[in-house]
Amino acid sequence: MEVAGAVLAVLLALAAPAFANDPDMLQDMKISEHRFSHKHINLQSSWKRVNVNGFACKGIAEITPDDFFFAGLAKPGPTNNTQGSLVTGANVEKIPGLNTLGVSMSRIDYAPGGLNPPHTHPRATEMVFVLYGELDVGFLTTANKLISKHIKAGETFAFPRGLVHFQKNNGHTPAAVIAAFNSQLPGTQSIAATLFTSTPPVPDNVLTKAFQVGTKEVRKIRAKLAPKK
Repeated sequence: MEVAGAVLAVLLALAAPAFANDPDMLQDMKISEHRFSHKHINLQSSWKRVNVNGFACKGIAEITPDDFFFAGLAKPGPTNNTQGSLVTGANVEKIPGLNTLGVSMSRIDYAPGGLNPPHTHPRATEMVFVLYGELDVGFLTTANKLISKHIKAGETFAFPRGLVHFQKNNGHTPAAVIAAFNSQLPGTQSIAATLFTSTPPVPDNVLTKAFQVGTKEVRKIRAKLAPKK
């Protein structure tokens, strides 16, 4: 039994990398067709289309260079919002050709004093490269230890998959990073927004007990975090 257990442990260890990010692809490409207009789809053959990673795929004859192109990271995004930051994603939702490739990017712009608030990426590890400016960044381990660093232009920092992390521009000039992910769609859960703006809402008595505050405070936070109409 001990030998069998050891063999099982080795097999699981060898298999672990296969589950570390998106599944390996079995073909050159599988272009998602979510940017397709329905009028461009051959409805008679649409039943034959295959869904891969949650996206229906184009036929090989329908693939174009634009399926692999996105210009949205070239310029700074507006940061005149309550957090003073903006994330511009370059994932499979913007670049259909990324489907099954297991990679994506984003650009994050920060106003002076801007914050990319504590959040997690459930499906990816993230690495940022500072384009310009300086940032205070960090993540929290499952042992509740803060790992933090001050980074500046030309430097990189990695945030392990699934751990809560943040970036803050404490300088007096704008800052920006390019972030890389080992997933075509990393997913993002902002801690505050997830807890206080969910639909349906998390019950008040859960939040009051978790944060040791009163109902009035919970509702005040909800009102401040509510999406602007």
